[in-house]
Amino acid sequence: DISDVGRKYHLDLVLEDVLDKDRTLNCSAEVLYHLGNTNIAPDVQFTLEGELKNSDEADTRFYNWIKSLENELVAENIPDSHGNVSPEMEPIWLLGWVASGYVIWQNSTEDTKFQLAQIKRVKQVKRSDDSLEFDYMILLHEMVSQ
Repeated sequence: DISDVGRKYHLDLVLEDVLDKDRTLNCSAEVLYHLGNTNIAPDVQFTLEGELKNSDEADTRFYNWIKSLENELVAENIPDSHGNVSPEMEPIWLLGWVASGYVIWQNSTEDTKFQLAQIKRVKQVKRSDDSLEFDYMILLHEMVSQ
């Protein structure tokens, strides 16, 4: 407890590299939840021992696949009702997972436990440049309230 500021936690974690499941990294983090103001995201400081796998090759494959589609990508229910994510939807799932992590961080308190439940819908947004843009509808599950 830090008087008139909030509550700080020190965490030691082992992280699994999403792109290299056999590889783990040690991580330490400090998370500060501010007192009384739930509109402020927690402050997070972290350090990793080592580096995550470079994703340039996977990113390039994904980009080229999306650009090769005749129509903009539209997908629903990732994962499906059995918890399966098809290999071609894995990058879409990972993007949604990262985006949901940001939303969870911005809205978390000491009393919440959010997790990504499902990408209900994702639609590629048509652009006039070479960038990719997607519109996601993501369902989050809040474990505490069930």
